[in-house]
Amino acid sequence: MDRKALGNKIRQERIQMHMTQEQLAEAAGVSTTYIGFVEHGSRSVTLEKLIDLANIFHVSIDYLLSDSIEASSDADFMQLKELWTQADASSQALFLDIAKSVLRRTK
Repeated sequence: MDRKALGNKIRQERIQMHMTQEQLAEAAGVSTTYIGFVEHGSRSVTLEKLIDLANIFHVSIDYLLSDSIEASSDADFMQLKELWTQADASSQALFLDIAKSVLRRTK
């Protein structure tokens, strides 16, 4: 896990919510120093605190981790499959056209 990427995401969310490090620390039940270390990527976040932060920011844990974990090709395929099954027939046709265009540009 990329602690710097997670720290950056936490900082972005804190700033977007117009919170200081002190306010976030109080809401999460930790010290301001801990929040500073986490935001700078020099300290790991426990699962419990990650859940607390996600709840404070009203986001999912996977959103907070999205920049810090490298997605595998299986995960990418599953995401594409899920999008495909949610799409109607015309969206699926458009999806295929876009994919074909992208592949043509990379050859």
